[in-house]
Amino acid sequence: MFGSRRPRVLAALCAALAIALLASCARVMNTADEGGSADADASRSGKKPNIVYVLTDDLAWNLVEYMPHVQRMREKGTTFTNFFATDSLCCPSRTSLLTGQYPHNTGVFTNGGDDGGYRAFMKNRNEEKTFGPALQRAGYRTGFMGKYLNGYQPEDKNGTSKPYVPSGRDEWDVAGAGYNEYDYDLNENGKVVPYGKAPEDYLTDVLSKKATSFIGSSAAEKKPFMLEVATFAPHGPYTPAPRDKDKFPGLEAPRTDAYDKATGDAPKWQSTLSPLTAEEKQGIDRKFAKRVRSVQAVDAMIGQLEKTLEEKGLADDTYLMFGSDNGFHMGEHRLRPGKQTAYDTDVKVPMMVTGPDVPAGEKVSRLAENVDLNPTFLDLAGVAPPSTVDGRSLSDLMHGRTEEEWREAVLVEHHHSTVKKDDPDAAPEDSGDPPTYGAIRTEDSLYVEYVDGQREFYALDSDPEQLTNRAAALSPVQRDALHRTLTELQRCKGAESCQAAARTHTS
Repeated sequence: MFGSRRPRVLAALCAALAIALLASCARVMNTADEGGSADADASRSGKKPNIVYVLTDDLAWNLVEYMPHVQRMREKGTTFTNFFATDSLCCPSRTSLLTGQYPHNTGVFTNGGDDGGYRAFMKNRNEEKTFGPALQRAGYRTGFMGKYLNGYQPEDKNGTSKPYVPSGRDEWDVAGAGYNEYDYDLNENGKVVPYGKAPEDYLTDVLSKKATSFIGSSAAEKKPFMLEVATFAPHGPYTPAPRDKDKFPGLEAPRTDAYDKATGDAPKWQSTLSPLTAEEKQGIDRKFAKRVRSVQAVDAMIGQLEKTLEEKGLADDTYLMFGSDNGFHMGEHRLRPGKQTAYDTDVKVPMMVTGPDVPAGEKVSRLAENVDLNPTFLDLAGVAPPSTVDGRSLSDLMHGRTEEEWREAVLVEHHHSTVKKDDPDAAPEDSGDPPTYGAIRTEDSLYVEYVDGQREFYALDSDPEQLTNRAAALSPVQRDALHRTLTELQRCKGAESCQAAARTHTS
């Protein structure tokens, strides 16, 4: 009896297996049709991914080699090699990051006065455009720690009965003037808490502890989270943690090809720059060594965040991103230490990311900018970025996928500030204090227009250090094309408009 039924049983089993296999293949094919490895808004476990973003202050590319945990991020994840700030100055850059908009749409161009700082940020209603509220509505637990914007103080009332905490933030641990790393106040969720001079009060370490605590409490609540930790390091006065104060003795600042070199056919604002003296070179070396020491605690924080994510079982579900608000020059173009120029030393900044399905050791050379971070955070969380953002999500690029239509130029906008009081970035002329300008950076050129009519143009294939201004050699057609691209970018508003404006006019 059993002998006669065996073929029919086997046939039924084979049929069932075939149906299951076909269904499995169909699911795989559907996944491939939808974009490959993983959806941008899904972690490896299928849950909404977590996002941790560490933003540093004035950290230039030349500091990355002294940060072993950041170096390992480059090995484990993807590095954007052409990532730029909308301005090489704190407040306009950070506002672009928070809102996804260029300075001409945020109204924040400087660190103070009517067109800058926290005052202009609030006056132009930028806070409601930040990514925090949108992520919170999407079910995320949101945290912000460290430095917000120049002019913000922990005790600000802003019309409320207690210290102000912006909407859309579940955890808010923010300082006002924390540049010294000691003797500061933190607004801790609406309560002002003073910190002193003890080693355990070192601000970067305090932020590290609070960040790991936030990750732990989020894990306990089993909620996805987005955390931004914004350090004051390595901004001057470059205060290191006590354990790092004697490291790197005798370290010198990099002697690049642009170090102590005058710019050929330089704009007027550089005309008074003299060669660096021996004393100035020694001073630059001392400052560079201090900057290296001050980022050791930031690097240690990266390591601690990675360790905590591993211990909580969240590493495979979390994007960890690292960047800076702007770069910093130290002797290049004969400029004494500072920023605010359109040169790569000041606007080209690090950006690394690790996380779910992010390829290891990859480099992305597409032109990216800090206006892209707001839509990227939203996209990773499965939230459609609003059409009002000027940037674009970097999710496909960071996952190794290509973008057929991408920008050909990034915009840099800078206003000369007349407000020097209480501005930690107020610059003497010899450190770089240019007049108001607009600039575009393409893959192979830098073009700058100053408000006084001067222009700069650098062909990066032959002049990567941007030392020979060739604006005078541009043909009328070339000049008009560059001016047209710059003008259209300075007028663009919203993702579609700004993407169209970012295409260069080559004819």
